[in-house]
Amino acid sequence: MTRHVTTIEELGRAGLLEVCRLARDAGGVSLAGDGVALVFERPSLRTRASSAVAVTDLGGHPTFFTGDEIGIDSRESAEDVARTIAAYFSIAALRVRDHGVFARMREATKDRLSVINLLSNEAHPTQAIADLLTLADHFSAGDVAGLAGLEVAYVGDATNVARSLSVALRLVGACVRVASPARYRLARGRAEDPDRVSTGSLVEGDDVVEGVRGADVVYTDAWVSMGAEAETERRRRDLQGYRVTPDVLDVAGPEAVFLHCLPAHRGDEVVDAVLDGPRSLIWQQAAHRRSAMRGALAWVRGGA
Repeated sequence: MTRHVTTIEELGRAGLLEVCRLARDAGGVSLAGDGVALVFERPSLRTRASSAVAVTDLGGHPTFFTGDEIGIDSRESAEDVARTIAAYFSIAALRVRDHGVFARMREATKDRLSVINLLSNEAHPTQAIADLLTLADHFSAGDVAGLAGLEVAYVGDATNVARSLSVALRLVGACVRVASPARYRLARGRAEDPDRVSTGSLVEGDDVVEGVRGADVVYTDAWVSMGAEAETERRRRDLQGYRVTPDVLDVAGPEAVFLHCLPAHRGDEVVDAVLDGPRSLIWQQAAHRRSAMRGALAWVRGGA
């Protein structure tokens, strides 16, 4: 059966734990002699770099395509793009504007092509996997299942990153708190919906202090995500009270750590003293993007 990584929710707990295990030890899975199509409709630094290196780690050859080169649904349909890619590759990893592209590609290729989501408007599963690996290194000697009961506070705009992170944390039994203005809270009814997970817990509110109080982890993301640039000034006004500062981190507690998926807009959602401070794990997160992608590739290849 062809495997895919399009959301954490679709992976489920067993699949998520297996991907995390393979991220640390691919178990002899090899892409030798094979290429992986890496498609980027949106800009990328960490995702592009980590994907290229992870494919190479497993002996494969990464081939890059930009959005302008392919033109999904402008130059040709997503279905025809998928059929063409499937003629040359068995795995495609894509950063796309529209999450619905993944289902269309799977249907068009009759599920012959394994698809990995490198970010869509609804989910960012490889980032969430990297986050779990980072937290497991810090809190549970590398055991992702050992994160049960961990208290993670997310502050600010609850983006696609926040949705995948919330699903992943709930699947391993962690407790998620989201502190956001009402219009920036977790969207429901999408491809990645933490309400459809019955384990762990999720609490939302608009009070930053109550949201982070006593938390083990404080996490934030950019106020202005890709595609929302026209809303920059309004978002800065709406979210100015949700900046992560040393005082916010201190409310969480002296042992609390800080995460950010990057890129960070220094001075907006977080200040330098937190990003560059001793409790920041952002560069461990960035490094684990490679691990996460390696795990995703090994899993869709059939590693077990």
